[in-house]
Amino acid sequence: MPDKFVLIDYPRLFLVVSVLLLWAATHLGALFGRKWRPLKDDEREDFNLIMSASLTLLGLIIGFSFSMAVSRYDQRKNYEEAEANAIGTEYVRADLLGSGVAGNVKTLLKNYLQLRIKYYEEGDERNVPAIDASTLQVQDQMWSAVQAAAASQPNQVVALAVAGMNDVLNSQGYTQAAWWNRIPTAAWALMGIIAICCCAMVGYNAHEKRSVLFGILPLVLSIALFLVADIDSPRHGTITVLPQNLIALSDTMK
Repeated sequence: MPDKFVLIDYPRLFLVVSVLLLWAATHLGALFGRKWRPLKDDEREDFNLIMSASLTLLGLIIGFSFSMAVSRYDQRKNYEEAEANAIGTEYVRADLLGSGVAGNVKTLLKNYLQLRIKYYEEGDERNVPAIDASTLQVQDQMWSAVQAAAASQPNQVVALAVAGMNDVLNSQGYTQAAWWNRIPTAAWALMGIIAICCCAMVGYNAHEKRSVLFGILPLVLSIALFLVADIDSPRHGTITVLPQNLIALSDTMK
């Protein structure tokens, strides 16, 4: 179970909260401009310059964040493919260990493959620790099996199977690291603060109340931030990495 609730891990909820927050910031800026400190005509040109610069900066930050999220998404996809290749290769190399060990290793690899598919498809974060514990247990069993075979038959053929098992274990570690590699929380805080300030300035710069127009910028910014959060979220997003290669490998093993 996660140690704490993080809003950006739930992109749909993040979208709703960001729309409401940015909409409120726009209306507060408009309210401030109408009732407390109206913008003077001789100040409007300088204010427009500051607002344009702030919106440009926000657009650049969102663009860089989107690029970071896409690169991390591609990394997760590549490691899923690497996992499938490593497991498939070791499944074939298991025959090099001898008839007494090969059957056990292949059975363990099949069980391990199902656990890896379950890890990718699991949508509830609370079930992940149990999957990780089962995965670690099967990894220990697989390594013990090939280690015993290597001890009894220390030759290059068996070493090839041992190296393949090492690749299987390493690929899982690379995948886990890729799933932990997220856009920093500080970057999200920076984008949120600048977005709120930009919406407030747009409202403050308005000549009169335009309730419909005031909702456009918060909605557009919220959709952009939602897209970044959705791609960056490996488990709760709409756009996730599907274990297509692992499932295809499981079908061939059957």
